Parts: sequence; C-alpha cells; structure tokens
Amino acid sequence: MILDAVVIPFPDQEAGQIPVAYIVGNKESALTEEDIIKYVADQVAPFKRIRQVSFVPSIPKSASGKILRRELIKIANSRL
Repeated sequence: MILDAVVIPFPDQEAGQIPVAYIVGNKESALTEEDIIKYVADQVAPFKRIRQVSFVPSIPKSASGKILRRELIKIANSRL
C-alpha cells in the first residue's frame, strides 16, 4: 500500500528530463518498483511514464501539508 507519492522531473542526457517517482510505502507492503512502473504505464500516455521509482521514509511537506517539490528536486540533483 502506498501512503504518499510524488513525481518530479529528473535530468536525463537523451530526453532532457524524465519523470521519477518518490514513494512512501507501508512497511508490510510487497510493492516493487516494477509493479508501480507497470501500473502507471497502463494509466498514462507514453511520455508521462515513470522511468524510476525510489522508496523513501518521508516526503518533505510544508506546515500546511503541501509537498515541497523544490526540495526533492534539489536532493535529486545533488545525487548526480
């Protein structure tokens, strides 16, 4: 079971940017990266398909509960 999720752009040599998902999953969940990629691929257009999935303990949010995508993008870019 997925508790929280966010998709951000990630730099790519060929495409410029690709969609990457960050997932907070239930500890008892048996979901894999392949399961999530396949599910999303069946639901969206080809250019919106997720290329990578990262399981994280939490997603940064503001005090009002809004997802802080800029912080995730900074973290993702720092790992290049």
